[in-house]
Amino acid sequence: MINCQSSFDTVTYWIHFLSCPCIFPVLTINSLFQLPEALLRERDRQAKWHSVPELLQELHESSHPNSNLKQCTKGTHIELSSLLSMEAMSFVTEDRKSAQESTFPITYTFDLFGGVDLIVEISMRSTLTMQNKKPKMNDALVNDCLSVLYNCCICMEGVTKSLAARDYFVLFLFTLMMNKKTFLQTAALIEDILGVKKAMIQLEGIANLSGLVQSFNQQQLANFCRILSVTVSEPDVGNDDKHTLLAKNAEQKQASSLSCAERLCKLATRKVSEATGASNFLQEVEDWYMWLDNALVLDAVMQMATEEAEHTSIESSDESSLATSTLSHRLPQSMKIVHEFMYKVEVLYVLCVLLMGSRRNQVHKMLAEFRLIPGLNNLFDKLIWRKYTLSNHVVHGQNENCDCSPEISFKIQFLRLLQSFSDHHEKKYLLLNSQELNELSAISLKANIPEVEALVNTDRSLVCDGEKGLLTRLPTVMKKEPLDSSFRFWQARAVESFLRGATTYADQMFLLKRGLLENMLFCIIYSGFKSKDVLQSYFDLLGELMKFNIYVSTDNKFQTFMSQINSSLIDSNMLVHCIILSLDRFETQTEDRKVVEVLAECCLLSYLAKVENRLSFLFRLVNIINVQTLTQENVSCLNTSLVVLMLARRRGKLPFYLKALREKEHTEKYPGCLLNNFHNLLRFWQRHYLNRDKDSTCLENSSCIPFSYWNETVSVLLRSDRTSLCAIASYIDEPFMDLNMDLLDSHPLP
Repeated sequence: MINCQSSFDTVTYWIHFLSCPCIFPVLTINSLFQLPEALLRERDRQAKWHSVPELLQELHESSHPNSNLKQCTKGTHIELSSLLSMEAMSFVTEDRKSAQESTFPITYTFDLFGGVDLIVEISMRSTLTMQNKKPKMNDALVNDCLSVLYNCCICMEGVTKSLAARDYFVLFLFTLMMNKKTFLQTAALIEDILGVKKAMIQLEGIANLSGLVQSFNQQQLANFCRILSVTVSEPDVGNDDKHTLLAKNAEQKQASSLSCAERLCKLATRKVSEATGASNFLQEVEDWYMWLDNALVLDAVMQMATEEAEHTSIESSDESSLATSTLSHRLPQSMKIVHEFMYKVEVLYVLCVLLMGSRRNQVHKMLAEFRLIPGLNNLFDKLIWRKYTLSNHVVHGQNENCDCSPEISFKIQFLRLLQSFSDHHEKKYLLLNSQELNELSAISLKANIPEVEALVNTDRSLVCDGEKGLLTRLPTVMKKEPLDSSFRFWQARAVESFLRGATTYADQMFLLKRGLLENMLFCIIYSGFKSKDVLQSYFDLLGELMKFNIYVSTDNKFQTFMSQINSSLIDSNMLVHCIILSLDRFETQTEDRKVVEVLAECCLLSYLAKVENRLSFLFRLVNIINVQTLTQENVSCLNTSLVVLMLARRRGKLPFYLKALREKEHTEKYPGCLLNNFHNLLRFWQRHYLNRDKDSTCLENSSCIPFSYWNETVSVLLRSDRTSLCAIASYIDEPFMDLNMDLLDSHPLP
C-alpha cells in the first residue's frame, strides 16, 4: 500500500491515489493543498466528483480560526450542502438505486477528503478556541452544518458510526438543543447517532440535563421523547452487545422523565384539531406516508406552520398557535394527524419504559393523578381505534424488524402501555368507568365473595369517563379485528395483563359477559392462526379466564380444541398450567355440588384428571426445551412441568412421577436423556428465579402456591443423595449420569 511516508514525491503520490482512492484512509484537508490544480480537476472530471475536493479546499480556507464564520454560509458551503442534500434525497426516494450505483457517490467523496471532520470542527469552533473572545456562530450556519452531517448519515452508515464514536461531539449536540432555532436539526442528528451507538452515554457530561428538559415546549418535548426511546432501550434480540447503558444512566434518564411526567401525559392525550372537508382522509394518510421516510420532513413542515403563526401571535407552549396559522390551514388534515401519531408513539414508549422501571409505583401514582388513562379513553374512538381500517395495511408481528406506519405503531404502543399499566398492579381498575366498577362489586356480592381491596381503594375521580372504559372497549375491537391481524396479539396481551396476579372471580366474569370466551374459542378452533404469537396470546388469556373458575366451559368441539393444544404445546402450555391448578383446587371442594357437576361434565378437566394424560404432558414439556433453547416465550413450559410435580409432591406421589419419566426414557430408548435435561433445567431455574424478586412474586401470585414451596420442591429434586426417592439423581442409572455444570455458565438468562 502506498502511503504519505513513502519515497514517492508529492505529485507521484497523488497520481497513485487518484488512480485508486479506495485503498487509502480518509485524508486531511491540508493534504489537498499539495495536489496540482490541473491534476485535481482532471481526476474530478473523470471520477465525477462534482468538484467536491475543490469546494472543500475553498471551505477550509474560508473557515480558518480567525475567519468570519458568517461568510461560511455563502457560496461554497451552500453549494456543498445542496449537493449532499440532493444525494440524500435520492437515497430515500425512488432514485436510491441510481445513487448507490454511482462510481464515487458525493457523500463518499466528501467523507474521503475529510469533509465530515471539517464540518464537525466548524460546528464546534466556539468550543475549540482558547481565546477569550469566542467566535460567533449564527443559527443558519449551525443548521447547515447539522444538515450536512445528517445527510451524510443517511447515505453512509460509516459516517454515523464515526460520529457516534466521538463522545465529545454527542455531548456537544445536546447543548445545541437549548436553542429553539437549531433544536430540530440537532434532534434528528442525535437520534440517528444514538441509534448506532453501543457504548454507554455519560449523562453527567450533559450540562444541566434537567434544566434542558424543563426548557422544552410541547413540540420539543415530543421530539426529545424520540431520543429517549433510543437511549433507554436495548438493541434488538440477537445483537451481541445487548447493554448500551449502565443502570445509573437509566436511573438518571428516568429521573429526567419523571420531572416532566405531567407534560408527557398531556402530550399523550392531546386531541388533534379536526378540520372539515378532508373527504379523502384515508388516501391522504397513505400518500403522505409514502415519502415520509422519517419524522424530520414532517417536523420541518409543521415547524414552518408554527413559526408563521408566531409572527402574528405570542408563542404558545401547547402549540395552540398552530390552529390560527395560515400555513397550518393549508396542510392536509391527514398530515397533522400523522404528525401527532409520530409524537404519541415515542411519548407512549417512554411512559412504558418508566412503568417497567425501578420507580414503577411512583410512576403509576403520577400517571393516575395526571389522568393519563381517562385521557386515552377519550381519544379511543376518534384517534386510537377509529371505526374504519386501511385494507392495504400489513400489520406486522411484534418480533419483526420492519417500518410500520405511524398509525400502526401508535396502536401497538397504546396496547403496550395498557399492558404495562395494569400488569400486576392495583391501579388497573382505572381502566374502567364508575358504572363498570359498580358491576364488579355486584358480581362479587352475588357470588357472596368479598370485593378485592384494590377495587375498594380505587379513586373514582381518576377512572375513565363516558359510556365505556378502556377495558370494555378492548374486547369490542378485539372481536371485530380481522383473524390474520397481529393486533390481536397486543389486544390479548393487554386484556391478559389485567387478569394477571391473584386470580379474581369478578374480573373474569366481567370479561366473560362481554363475549370474549366464545370469540377466542372460535378463533382457536376455526381460524388456523398463521401467527404463533397470536395463538399463544389467546391460549394464555384463555388460561387466565378459566383459572379456578367453574363456570367456564370449552367442551364445544372438544377434540378439535385438544388437537390445537397438543399440536402447539409451547403456545398452549399456560392454558394446561391453569387447568391443572384449577383441577387441583376443585378436587378439594367436592362438598360443593356445582363443583362436583363440573368435574364430572367438563371434558377438559376430566381429560387432565387422568394421570396418564398428565404424564404425557409432563414428558413432552420437559422434552421440548433445554437450557440452550430457553427464552421468555418458552420458559413457562418449565414452570408448567414444575406445577405438575409440585402438586404430585403435595400428595406424596412425586416418586411415582419420576419413576414414570425414567420408564418413558427407556421405552423411547434414550436412558438418562430426559432426566439429565430436566436436572439442568432446574438448576437453571434456581439461578434465574432466586435472583429475580419480581419474577418469583409473579409465580406465587399466578399459581397461589408460595414461592418457598416452589424453591423447596426444586431443591428436593436436585438433591445429590441417590437414596432419596424424590431426587432426580436417584432415577438416572450410573452409566448415564451427565449432570453437566458447564451448560449453565455460557447461557444467558431469558
